[in-house]
Amino acid sequence: MDNLIGKKLDGRYEILQLVGVGGMANVYKARDVIDERLVAVKILREEYASNEEFVRRFKNESKAIAALNHPNIVKVYDVSFSDKMQSIVMEYIDGVTLKDYIDQQKIIRWKEAVHFTVQILRALQHAHDKGIVHRDIKPQNIMLLQDGTIKVMDFGIARFARSQMATITDKAIGSVHYISPEQARGEKTDEKTDLYSVGVMLFEMLTGKLPFTADSAVSVAIQQIQSKPKRPRELNPSIPEGLEQITMKAMQKDPTKRYQSAAEMLRDIDEFKHNPSIAFAYKYLSAEEEEAQLAGKKHSESDIKAVASKKTGRKKKEVPEETDEEVEIVVKTPYLAMLGGISAAFVLVTCLFIFLMFYFNNPFVSVDEVELPNFVGIQYESVLNSSKYSDFNIVVEETVYSDEYEKGVICEQKPKYPKTVKKGAEVKIKVSSGAQKITIPDFSNQEATQVYAELKNMGLEYTESRINHPSISSGYVIKTEPTKGSEVKAGTTVTVYVSLGAQTVMKQVPDVTGINVDDAKRILESHGLKVGEVTLDETSNEPYGTVLAQDPAEGNMAATGTFVNLTVSKGDMVISRLVITVPMPSSIDREVTVSAYLNDMEIRRETINPKNTTSWKPSFSGDGIGRVKIYIDDEIYMEYIVDFDEGIHEIDSDYSQDFR
Repeated sequence: MDNLIGKKLDGRYEILQLVGVGGMANVYKARDVIDERLVAVKILREEYASNEEFVRRFKNESKAIAALNHPNIVKVYDVSFSDKMQSIVMEYIDGVTLKDYIDQQKIIRWKEAVHFTVQILRALQHAHDKGIVHRDIKPQNIMLLQDGTIKVMDFGIARFARSQMATITDKAIGSVHYISPEQARGEKTDEKTDLYSVGVMLFEMLTGKLPFTADSAVSVAIQQIQSKPKRPRELNPSIPEGLEQITMKAMQKDPTKRYQSAAEMLRDIDEFKHNPSIAFAYKYLSAEEEEAQLAGKKHSESDIKAVASKKTGRKKKEVPEETDEEVEIVVKTPYLAMLGGISAAFVLVTCLFIFLMFYFNNPFVSVDEVELPNFVGIQYESVLNSSKYSDFNIVVEETVYSDEYEKGVICEQKPKYPKTVKKGAEVKIKVSSGAQKITIPDFSNQEATQVYAELKNMGLEYTESRINHPSISSGYVIKTEPTKGSEVKAGTTVTVYVSLGAQTVMKQVPDVTGINVDDAKRILESHGLKVGEVTLDETSNEPYGTVLAQDPAEGNMAATGTFVNLTVSKGDMVISRLVITVPMPSSIDREVTVSAYLNDMEIRRETINPKNTTSWKPSFSGDGIGRVKIYIDDEIYMEYIVDFDEGIHEIDSDYSQDFR
C-alpha cells in the first residue's frame, strides 16, 4: 500500500487514493478539508526529488499552469516545494483521457472530433497569449469529462516562449507520435509546434490511426521529419473534404505553411462548421515535389538518436525508464556535403545567368531606348489591349488588395516611372483586386479574449464595450458592431459588446398578508418577485388561501427574481396530503435545483445531485384535482395529475428523455 494514503499534506490535503502514475510524478485523489472539495495532488516521485532536471521540469509545470486561467485548462490551487517533497494541488477531473476515449470508440464522429478540437485550440490560444508553449500535446494529456468538456493538463515540459533560459534539453522533447518535425530535429519550438500536435490528434480521432508508426521511437521521429502521411479520407472516406484540409494544413512539415496561431485554425473550423461542404484554397505540394524537397533533408537512424542525458554529468540510471513515445533527439548535419552542394549550385546558377543574359539581352546588339510610361492608375485591360504599349513586355507580378485603387487597376510597376528603358524591356506590374473585404463571423457566446485574438489575426482592430445581459455569462461576447456577416476593410475597428452578466435590480418587498394567495402572487410578480414555498397553517380561522405571513417581510429590499415564501390559512377546508416519488436522471452528476409546483404555485425547492439522489419526494396538500409540475434547473421535467380526495396521482407528461 502507498505510504501516502491516509496522510494529510500541509495539514490540509487528505490523500485518499492513487489515481495516476507518470514518468516523474504520481497523482493522488485528495480531499481539501478547508474548502471541502476534492482535489488532485501531483507529487514528484521520491527517487527523482534530488534530480535537478526533474525538479526543474516539475516547478516549470507549476509556473505554467499558475499563469493560466481558462475553462479548458486544469486549474492549479496550490504548490509546495520543500527538501522532502514537491507537490502541485490541482482541480480534480472526474473523467477519462482522450486517448482512452479514442481507443474505446476507434473512430470518433467528425462533429465530436471538431467539438473536442475547438476546446483544445481555445485552451492553447489562451496559453500562447500568455507566452506559454505546451510542447507535449497528445490525447494522453487531454481529459474528457462526461458532459463533453475538455481539460488540457500536464504542462511538465511547457516553455515560456519569451524566456531566454531555454536549455539544450528544452529543444527536443515530447511524445514521438505527436511531436512536430522541428521538435524531432531538435530545433526551436513555438506556438506552431502545438498546432502540429493538434493536427496529429485530429487525424487520429477522425481515422482511428496514427499518421506514423514504426518499431522504434527513432524510426517514428524520422517519419515525422521526412514522410508524408496518408490523406485522412483515404482511411475514412466519410470525413468532409474541408475538415481533411484543415487537418493536413495543421500537419504541414514547414511551420510557415501551417496555421500561424490557434485563432487562425479556429477561424477555419468555424467556417467549416457553418458550411461542412466547404473546400479551402490551400495549396499542398504534390507527392513528387514533396519527395524532392525532403530529399535534401534525409536523416538516417544513426543521425537521430534517443538520448537519456545531454552531457550534464548525470548518470544514465538517474533518468526514469520511459516508453518509446517520449524521446530527446539530436541531429547530425553533414556540413561538408552541404557546402559542396552549395558550391555546385552556385556555379550552375552563375553559368545559367550568363547564358540567359546573352540570349535575351546580347550586349553586342544595339537596341532603341524608349520612355517608360506611368502605368499606375490605368486599367490593366486597357494596357493589355492597346498598341500604344507594344514596346514593353508587361508581366503581372501579382494581384494585391488596395484601398487606393479599384479592382483591375495597376497599382505598382517596376521599373518605376519616369525612366528610359530599352525597347521590349520587361515591366513588372501589380494589379489591384480592390479593397480587402473581411466577413465578420458570429462571435456571440464566445470568450472575449479569444475573440480579440481572432480579430487581430484577421487584420482588424477592436474596442470593448461592457453591458449587462440577462442570459450571457460575464466575460462572453453578446454581439459585435459591425454585426456578423458584415463585410469590412482590413484595419476596421470592431466594437465588441461583452457581457457583465445579468443586471441586479433591487425591489422593495410589498405587504401581501391578509389577502388571497392568488392575489398575492399577482402583486409579487408585478414587483419582479416570485412566490416561493407555500406552507399551510392548519390552526388559523382565516378563510382558506388567506396569506398569514411572508418571508422576506414587507419593506425589505430583494433582488429581482427573489422567491417570497408564504404561510397560508387552511381555513375549514378538508385537506389531504400526498407524496409523489419523482425518479431523478442518474446520468446527471452535478448539483441541480429541483422545484415542485402545485397549480402553478411553488411548494418546494431544493438543490440535489441526481446521481447521488435517485428519487425526490415532495409532499403536497390540497383537495380535489390538481396539477403538479416538477422542474430541474427551471426546465420542465415531469407533470402529474393528482387527486387529493382519492389519494392518487398519475404521470401526465414525461420530459425526462431530454435530461439524459
